[in-house]
Amino acid sequence: MPLDTKNFPYVWMSYEEAPDHDHDEDFKALEASFERGEPFVILTDNAPAEDHEHSHEEKKRTALWLKKHKTELRTLVRAMIVVEPNSAKRMAFKPFGLAFGKLWGFPMKLASSREEAMEIADKLLSEHAGASTA
Repeated sequence: MPLDTKNFPYVWMSYEEAPDHDHDEDFKALEASFERGEPFVILTDNAPAEDHEHSHEEKKRTALWLKKHKTELRTLVRAMIVVEPNSAKRMAFKPFGLAFGKLWGFPMKLASSREEAMEIADKLLSEHAGASTA
């Protein structure tokens, strides 16, 4: 899941992976985003493939990373917004989104376009900004 953090607080992620993709780089990019101490939103144009199977080692590494960064994930990441133009596919993702939220500690939202995704992201970020100034 290569991450692009250049437009923070909008962190773009891609699930299109090369066979030699280094997940540690993704974790480092998220950790760098945590170090900013500011809330952010993860956006993606492509959701994880249902048929992708992680190795036991990948699952273990991810579980340990999630445990170590539980607080940051719950307090700094407002949501992951998946852009999916197909309404049937968006509906199919809803059950996955519930499980995703429980595992990662932040909700998965669905948008039909990048424009809608940015509107959702802006709303989530402004809600936090308003809450922190109140």
